Amino acid sequence: MTPIYLDNNATTRPFPQVVEAMSEHFSAHYANPGSRHQHGRKARQALEDARETIARILGASPKEVVFTSGGTESSNLAIFGFTRGEPGTIVLTAGEHPATVESCESLASSGWSTQHLNVDADGRMLLDQYDDLPWDRVKLVTLILAHNETGVIQDIGPLAKQCRRHGVPLHLDAVQAVGKIPVHFRELGVSTLALGAHKFHGPRGIGALLLREDCRLAPYLFGGHQEAGRRPGTEPVALIVGMAKALEIWDADQNARRQTILALRDRLEAGLLEACDPAIVNGSPEHRLPNTLNIAFPGADGEALLVALDLVGVSCSLGSTCASGSADPAPVLVAMGREPEVYKSSVRFSVGIENSPEEIDDAIRRITNVVRRLRGTSSHTKGA
Repeated sequence: MTPIYLDNNATTRPFPQVVEAMSEHFSAHYANPGSRHQHGRKARQALEDARETIARILGASPKEVVFTSGGTESSNLAIFGFTRGEPGTIVLTAGEHPATVESCESLASSGWSTQHLNVDADGRMLLDQYDDLPWDRVKLVTLILAHNETGVIQDIGPLAKQCRRHGVPLHLDAVQAVGKIPVHFRELGVSTLALGAHKFHGPRGIGALLLREDCRLAPYLFGGHQEAGRRPGTEPVALIVGMAKALEIWDADQNARRQTILALRDRLEAGLLEACDPAIVNGSPEHRLPNTLNIAFPGADGEALLVALDLVGVSCSLGSTCASGSADPAPVLVAMGREPEVYKSSVRFSVGIENSPEEIDDAIRRITNVVRRLRGTSSHTKGA
């Protein structure tokens, strides 16, 4: 039985062109990019070329690109960098990524408090609550642009406007958005933006924080001058080149790729809704990542589904891989008002450009058989 990978929000397979580009730079540009000799200068040139590519595609200045080890470090760098000094209130939504939630929770011991923004049944922020925030105490707003579990995309504009009006920095977790939908740093009007390469067919272990030129962050790592003193440590040139290459590949055919992935996701969704009735899609039907399907199968336990699907060769997840092992319900589904029979039976499928329509049809058959078996009904798919 051929395995079917439907967990692209957890990580993606690096494209062959990305691996090739990294291999070349591991060999040719192995020197320290901070060294002041010809080998170091070649590594530095490769590094800065990649920085310019990333900045151009994401609507930023090269000076605004700070390389990190990935999305988690990028969000940590922003959150802790903006919260030095007198404590105040941090605003976020329920169901943020653990990199955000746990960073904010760790600040409670220093006197910081959090306030959550409400979302509607589709997972979108309610727009009528911004005026009621305690802006005199708010010192940071941090939001996820596209949710890793539901794929729901937020309208950042109105809140970004309020943050600018009150002089409050706004950090954006765009880890799931970059490389899937257009993201333009300058047009979003945020202070910082986190991204990670392995979400768009780049290598693991590399990411970036886009930091607006007029913003200053207090560093929380020390020991070097790299990245203009904002993130010390010798830059991994080959990984950075790989990230830039992956983003360049996406940018070259982003519209066609988005339509292809959307068609695959919709094919999977329609097939499961028909064959596994009752089934419930979690998240806005319109404002959602083109690849993400968070779906509940009432009557079948999510943990049991995950194990059973793995046994039939379908790779998926219950939500954030970074929160795996938790027995608690997904906070984002609770915030959306989902009933226990829904959030306890929800799984996430995230398709990718390397999936095929034939794979999707095969996945529908396998998933349907598992769901029916766990529900105690017929184990045969309609027409299978």
